[in-house]
Amino acid sequence: MKKYSYVGISFIILIFGIIFIPKIVNRVKETSIVSNDRMSAENPVTNEKLSYIKLNEEPKKVPEFAFLNQDSLLITNHDFKGKVYIAEFFFTSCPTICPKMTSNLVYLQDKLKEEEGFGVASFTINPKFDTPGRLKKYAERYKVTNPDWHFLTGDRERIYDLANTGFNIYAAENPEVPGGFEHNGYFALIDKKGFIRSRYDASGNPIIYYRGTIGVDEKMDENGEEEQITILLEDIKKLLKEDE
Repeated sequence: MKKYSYVGISFIILIFGIIFIPKIVNRVKETSIVSNDRMSAENPVTNEKLSYIKLNEEPKKVPEFAFLNQDSLLITNHDFKGKVYIAEFFFTSCPTICPKMTSNLVYLQDKLKEEEGFGVASFTINPKFDTPGRLKKYAERYKVTNPDWHFLTGDRERIYDLANTGFNIYAAENPEVPGGFEHNGYFALIDKKGFIRSRYDASGNPIIYYRGTIGVDEKMDENGEEEQITILLEDIKKLLKEDE
């Protein structure tokens, strides 16, 4: 009799598992989804206050620099104190992304022409060719009118150290690519105190840098990357209002 009792109990357990376990699992899944949705609703991603880019848990400041601008004037990071500015790395003979980057910066310049506290630091990665005179002609060609937009040239090693170590924005010589130099077309946004700032992405992480190679009118590039000049303009305005 005991043998048949064990068989009966096993059969009941098997039936219970077939009928009820999937329902329990589904319920757990549904509870998790609701919980996740609640967490998202209670902790929404906000870009009202921009993120500080951190290194070793400390807000990252722009390193010290000193280079000549298009007027052969010595410009340092201290000349941008109290201003919100964009830093970029480019070169005047660039046949690929630089013209688009410069055009996007001119767009921002024109949109912010009433703002005295906005500037741009454009560091050439081909300083041997890009003399102050060539930088001056480049600025004139693109109708640069902002007095705080400085095209900077100087010691090659210091410029590359500033790009690759100071900002972690890649720049290098490469004779195999068009123009002989390669770099990613990022814009760094710096606040009035010299800290690198950015907004958050949809997951709540700082985007760190803004894409400078896609225009507002394009919306996105062939890889599906969306333009970020619109949000960059919004974030510049936010930083301009800080400490007012």
